[in-house]
This record gives sequence, structure tokens and C-alpha cells, in this order.
Amino acid sequence: MKIKNIFPFLIIAALIIGLSNQCLAQSRRGTTTANFLEISLGTGAAMGDANVAITNDLMSIYWNPAGLGYMDKSEAKFSNQPYILNTGVQFAGVGIVVPRVATLALGVTHIGFGETEVTTLTYPEGTGEKYTANDYAVSLSAGRRLTEWFAFGATAKYVSSQIWHISASGTALDLGVIVNTGFFSSIGRNKDGMNIGMSISNYGSGLSYDGIDLYQAIDIDPKATGNYAGTSGKFHTRTWEFPLIFRIGFSIKRFVTPKQNLVIAVDALHPNNNNESVNIGGQYNFALPGYGDIYVCGGYKGIGDPKSIFGFTYGAGVLLSMGPSFAAKIDVGYKTIGDLGNVLMYEFSVLF
Repeated sequence: MKIKNIFPFLIIAALIIGLSNQCLAQSRRGTTTANFLEISLGTGAAMGDANVAITNDLMSIYWNPAGLGYMDKSEAKFSNQPYILNTGVQFAGVGIVVPRVATLALGVTHIGFGETEVTTLTYPEGTGEKYTANDYAVSLSAGRRLTEWFAFGATAKYVSSQIWHISASGTALDLGVIVNTGFFSSIGRNKDGMNIGMSISNYGSGLSYDGIDLYQAIDIDPKATGNYAGTSGKFHTRTWEFPLIFRIGFSIKRFVTPKQNLVIAVDALHPNNNNESVNIGGQYNFALPGYGDIYVCGGYKGIGDPKSIFGFTYGAGVLLSMGPSFAAKIDVGYKTIGDLGNVLMYEFSVLF
């Protein structure tokens, strides 16, 4: 079957996933662990999280590893996202383009929850101790453009979660593809036509927590005497699933000229712990010959989910050319999270 013949079926699949009747299934909110893996990374979130079909830089590690195959230059990136309730999400990574082989990338994601005072029933004002909680994900990715119109990528990640003296770790896998159909190209070039992207994220072992904080004094029968009351016992925790996310989306370019273009993207999401939803976004790019590019973007996240706390997103960035093989990129993004407030994201990249 030719690629153009499967286009209608892919669009129908996206509509079914994104607009399915929520009455047919019960939401599984709060049933997964390591949910920091769902927090969108980088200022790609400024496009309403509609990135699965257009991602083409190092942050493809998160959105769709197939996008690494479209990187023209190697890239090092740092992203910071001061998040809600005094938490913070950071990402640092590097991607190396190996000609005629693939783009190989390494990324580290961290979310910290700061220090909290330890309180007990005996010492409600605090014991003088403090505890911390941290989550990490270390990702190793590879993406390759197998033909001019098809790219494939995969990410293997090690996930670790820790709160005081309890911790857990596991592994997960991301897979993704991007297909350039050539449809709707405004200037007749296939590479400026419609892209279709699909990815599955966080398919893995899940997490089971363990540590000395699970040891507690246990009295099997408080009404009986002589039964070794206060015997040390250990709680056994179940394994919790990772937040599995299936994404499918498409993007098209409009007003394509040597100096400018407009990209419009739509993603449909099917998570294992929430309602299905649709994200939309757009980005306008303007080239400054000899200097680089500037771009502005916006979008809306969570369409179709009646309980979504997300909404409008905005962002802007600049790519500064510093020679034929070196450039720097600065991006800023902003997204709304309902009553939890708003988040300002920023990242810095070096291309070489």
C-alpha cells in the first residue's frame, strides 16, 4: 500500500482516539507512578504539546524519538521549568548526528520537591529532621531517517524515584515514527507537506517501592497479650504502572517562502491513566538571513477532557547563527495550569 493511500485511515484513527465517548470507559486517574514522565519538557509545550509530528531537535527524546532523525546538527540543551508548589523540572542532554547511521542522544530529566519538615503525632511541630523527594529519568535514544519520507526512533530509559528512605527504580521504552506524506504542500515540495507522527511512551516494568521506612512495629492482635506485640514487620508494596501514553498527530505548513512559514499541528492522546484529549498548536518562523531565525508559537492543551486543568500556551525563541557550523538557541514558554497557577519555561541550546 502506498503511503498516500493510508493517509485517510491514519486521520480516522486520530479522530477516534481523540474524540471517543468518555462514557464508555472510566478514567484511571491516580493509578500510575512516576507521573513526572507526563510533564511536557522544553518550550515545545508552548505549542500546546502538539509536537509528535513536527519535533526535529534534541527534545525529541521526550516527544517522539523519530524526530532525532531530522536533526541537521548535533545539539546540547539545558531546560528549566519551575513547576507548581515550589517544585522544579530540569532536563539536560546532548545529541550527536552520526552521518549515514543515526542521531544518538543522551538525556537526564529531574524533578525535585524540595525539603519538608518531618512531623509525627508526638512532635506535630516537627522533629528537627527534614526529608526530600526526587525523581529521575536517564534516557538513551536513537533516531534515523530511513528514507526521505520515513523516520523511526527508540528510547530506553532508566527511571528512579526516591522519598526519604524509600526508593524504586525501573526501565521503560519509547517508540516513534514520523511519516512525510507530501500532501498539501503549498510549494510542491514533499518535505513541506503534511507530516504524520505516532509514538508510544513509557512502556515498561513499573515501580515497586522499598526501603527501611517500610519497617514498622506490628501487633497482629492488639486485644491479646503475649503475642509478641511490637514485632518488627515490613510492608510489601505492589508494583505500580508507568503512565503509558499513545500519541498520534499531524502537522501542515502554510505560507512557505525562503523567509517565513507557519506550522499548524494537532495531536490526539490516549493515556492509560486519564481521559483522551486533543492538543493543537501553531508556530510562525521568520528567517533573518545571515543572523538566524525568530519564531513565536501558541496552542491549547487538553481539548475533549472535561476535567483538564490545562489551557492556553505561548512561547517565543531565537536561533542565532554564529558561523557555518555553530549556532545558539534561546526559547521561552508559558503555560496555564488552572487553579495551580502558571508555569514559565526556558531553555538554552548550542548547535554544532
